Amino acid sequence: MWDWFVEFGYAIALAAMLYSIVAAFAMRRPISPVDRPTERLRLTGRLRPTERLRPVTVLKPLCGADPDTYECLRSFCVQDFPDYQVVFGVSDANDPVVPIVRRLQREYPQRDLSLVIERRCHGSNRKVSNLINMMAVARHDDLVISDSDVRVEADYLGRVVAPLAEEQVGIVTCCYRGVPRAGIWSVLGSMFINEWFVPSVRVAAMMGFRSFAFGATIAIRRETLNRIGGFPAVAGQLADDYRLGELTRRLGLVTVLSDVEVETMVGEKSVAELVAHELRWRRTIRILSPSGYRFSFITFGLPVTALQLLLAGGAASAAVIFGITVLSNASLHVAEDRHRSRRAKLLLVPFRDLLHFALWGWSFATRRVQWRSHHYRVTPDGSAQPVVRT
Repeated sequence: MWDWFVEFGYAIALAAMLYSIVAAFAMRRPISPVDRPTERLRLTGRLRPTERLRPVTVLKPLCGADPDTYECLRSFCVQDFPDYQVVFGVSDANDPVVPIVRRLQREYPQRDLSLVIERRCHGSNRKVSNLINMMAVARHDDLVISDSDVRVEADYLGRVVAPLAEEQVGIVTCCYRGVPRAGIWSVLGSMFINEWFVPSVRVAAMMGFRSFAFGATIAIRRETLNRIGGFPAVAGQLADDYRLGELTRRLGLVTVLSDVEVETMVGEKSVAELVAHELRWRRTIRILSPSGYRFSFITFGLPVTALQLLLAGGAASAAVIFGITVLSNASLHVAEDRHRSRRAKLLLVPFRDLLHFALWGWSFATRRVQWRSHHYRVTPDGSAQPVVRT
């Protein structure tokens, strides 16, 4: 019986090792918007010479302010794009982000910058509720939705919206990298994004899967949004970005993963914030893709192969599997870390992988999640039901 258990462990460890190798390769491979060669020529994220850039409305739902909020929002005001509008939205006139938006309006009077302050609530998802209120002033038919903590380059808008010129495109989304603000918990949070979440997306994209959409960027035509029921169709969904992509794919439209990469600020200040944030992500993924999430433990290469090394009593074959996995993970980390702290952060990789494994197990315990200061219970269809804490 024990021999069978060890042999089964080898199969799992080999799968984890192979995933580590594939993930390291995927992170070095350029993103192709689609995987079928005949479509790759057309959906390159670039305009044909005869095409003109259509005007765009950027929707930025806001809540609260952080030290880098000004720079993040400012990056959307300095786009190298001929005609675009930025709509900022808050639900409270006393929100600390309002003075930042007013400052941007003063500094960039030539830009079409609008601020919507509206308390009306439409469903349990407060971000989507904000978007519904903001649509009243959106002037253009090409829309880009982006979270408040995202920072972009000046050519971002032109590159992201270009695929919308193709009729078969439903939405355009893009990967992002986490930039830690300060402290070890923020660093660990950025490692979750850069060394687990993004590699898993890149591997899926490389294999031809497109069942994703990310709040960092979603570009969609107004006509497509109306066909799926508008923002009210996802007003009660926890993963509103994922559902937008899913609903457009039901129309037979394509999801394009742009080769644009944006930055998202990671600011967890304590272990409690880090755990709450990651459990929300993990439980959301578990509910949306239960089978895939159940087997995602093979993405935690170091704990899985280390456990097999222990079960096999330090056998040479298990040691080789573990060693290859260590090298692959180190390669992935070096490729992703663009800062001088990469050597010091290498020491955090084993702890980060153990934390991945622990939170993966914990994520099966309940359907409750925390989003900012609000608590929800997520139903099997992805709806978020507010929980009143007593």
